[in-house]
Amino acid sequence: MVLPIRHKLAGFPPTISPSSHAVEAGGFVYFTGLLGRDLADPAAPLPEGVAAQVSVALGSLRKGLEGLGLGMENLVSVRVYLTEFERDYEAMNAAYAGCFAEDARPVRTCVGVVALARGALVELDAVAWRG
Repeated sequence: MVLPIRHKLAGFPPTISPSSHAVEAGGFVYFTGLLGRDLADPAAPLPEGVAAQVSVALGSLRKGLEGLGLGMENLVSVRVYLTEFERDYEAMNAAYAGCFAEDARPVRTCVGVVALARGALVELDAVAWRG
């Protein structure tokens, strides 16, 4: 039996929750939830606004993918969690869309939630295919 590979990603601070940065199993890589926090200064305040937080979180995801020899084109699924769904959905979509080529977007689910760690407006997690 082959066990999953649990990754601690170089340049990433410890996770907020007791979890791995990513876990790889069966050709897929599952990334833990990412907030819009600065990887170099994780205690710094989160950026203002959902668009900025989405951009930072997707930048962290890109860095995590690259650290595992993958790229944004390897993403198959992204889940987005918003604390202010009605208010922030449009701005989140605009920031999110700008990070992907139109013909290379993963599937996505977006849900409204009551709260997120550190008072974040958005959190995302993702699944990539190593193949």
